[in-house]
Amino acid sequence: MSASLGRRALAEAVGSAALVAVVVGSGIQATGLSHDGGVQLLANALATVFGLGVLIALLGPVSGAHFNPVVTLAAWCTGRRTGGGLTARDVCAYVPAQVAGAVAGAVVADAMFGEPLVRWSTHDRSAGHLLLGEIVATAGLVFLVFGLSRAGRAHVAPVAVASYIGAAYWFTSSTSFANPAVTIGRAFTDTFAGIAPGSVAPFVAAQAVGALLGLVLMGLVFEPQGPAQADASSAQDEPELAAPTLP
Repeated sequence: MSASLGRRALAEAVGSAALVAVVVGSGIQATGLSHDGGVQLLANALATVFGLGVLIALLGPVSGAHFNPVVTLAAWCTGRRTGGGLTARDVCAYVPAQVAGAVAGAVVADAMFGEPLVRWSTHDRSAGHLLLGEIVATAGLVFLVFGLSRAGRAHVAPVAVASYIGAAYWFTSSTSFANPAVTIGRAFTDTFAGIAPGSVAPFVAAQAVGALLGLVLMGLVFEPQGPAQADASSAQDEPELAAPTLP
């Protein structure tokens, strides 16, 4: 990628903040407009789909539009095997930027709707079936993001990733956080999209397991990408290094 590390880290922070603001803000708006849980979830999911797709399309050419520590770490791991991709220095800049951006996004969303700027969520999400949902959601996300890259379809990431997240809102029990930074950010708001601080660590652990499973599945399904292929692919389509993310 041609952008400096500082610009890329800023893009990750801005993208993560905007993503969490969309998730939290649309959740607050939905609960204010309807008392029906299904309608609230539908509104939240649709806003996230559109917001995520726009953010990936806009910031993908700058940073790869990860907005997600598991995607960043997975990109680093796969890059080490092919001799390209993110460096450890990139990871050390991306991940804190993503987490800080996610927290800022939650605070901004609360401010826009007159909520306390920081109030720990009381929404407990520690049940085992919800953790299984996070494993499935994150495995699917990582499989999709890096599968698109292996298949030479990284250019469809804005639509594909946003569509997957929209579907995962409904087919996973956890409503598909699939993102440690977003999970941490959502702990700062006691609203529809919040998660209790005590549920954060188990969710992040489940997301890490899901990411590993997604990489394993990607390796089993798609042909390995050698260094020459990786270099050619990157030259043709830089955003593929990780289109991605989520709420």
